[in-house]
Amino acid sequence: MKIEKLLFVTKFEELGFDAVHSLLSLTTADLNHVVFVNVIERDRFAMSRVGYRKDEEIRLREAANIRFIDWSENLFEQGLEVGVYIVVGALVSEVIKAAQKEESDLIVIGRSHKGMLEHLYSGSDVTELLRRAATPVLVYKHLSATAISLEKPFDRPLLAIDWSPASLRAVEYLKQLGNVVSQISVVHVAGEKDLKGTSAMAVQKTRKETRQKLEEICTIFEGAGIDARAHVYIGDPDDEIEKAARDCQATMIVLGSSAKSAWEEKWLGSTPRKYAEESIYPTLLIPPEKKPGER
Repeated sequence: MKIEKLLFVTKFEELGFDAVHSLLSLTTADLNHVVFVNVIERDRFAMSRVGYRKDEEIRLREAANIRFIDWSENLFEQGLEVGVYIVVGALVSEVIKAAQKEESDLIVIGRSHKGMLEHLYSGSDVTELLRRAATPVLVYKHLSATAISLEKPFDRPLLAIDWSPASLRAVEYLKQLGNVVSQISVVHVAGEKDLKGTSAMAVQKTRKETRQKLEEICTIFEGAGIDARAHVYIGDPDDEIEKAARDCQATMIVLGSSAKSAWEEKWLGSTPRKYAEESIYPTLLIPPEKKPGER
């Protein structure tokens, strides 16, 4: 599960070359190829009074092409291969097609900026991508307004582990990054209902058992040359994971993504979706491994 090829999806307004540059620390591991994707969405035309215009499509294509030529020249000078997709269509479908065709190891995309009603009735592009993609997705956030540096988002990731197949797959994904990650915080958030017994002794026993399981994960990382620290938090994962990220001075949050249906995601939500959409931290979502023939 090496990160050799990165698919960088941008509309330019929120993700520029500074975001690309911050990810180039991955070249000290295995990254050698960056594929740029710009999707000109037909919804953009449908929302306008004049409808679809070929001349506007051409203008948008050329503007994207000019930007990508400049970015590509910079990456060529650093010895990377570069690919470009500028297409008209639905964002999620086109990104998934490009990821499959390129056999990319990581998709990078900005957070959605749909309004509350749009989220409620149609969901967000990010949520839909997380639900459908077989490739890990990094939802990139600019943190310049905070005290958190984004020069190296993979420098100090926090892995929130819940023992699901997807979160355990995240361990395998991250342990390949020994030359990139300086320290990883492995965190489990135990809900109050997970605490065995009501006495202090029983609660401490639960904490120690959980801590031991986390230490086993840390040993895996340390075997790959990555300094790892175990942490147990109590409460609601929707709140405690971000608290842990602040406490650990993390540069990224990593979670296994759920395999919920579109209906469940829209009406019930999920912790990975919440962090992808709402957290100030870049959020890397690792999907469960798909079975042969599964879509």
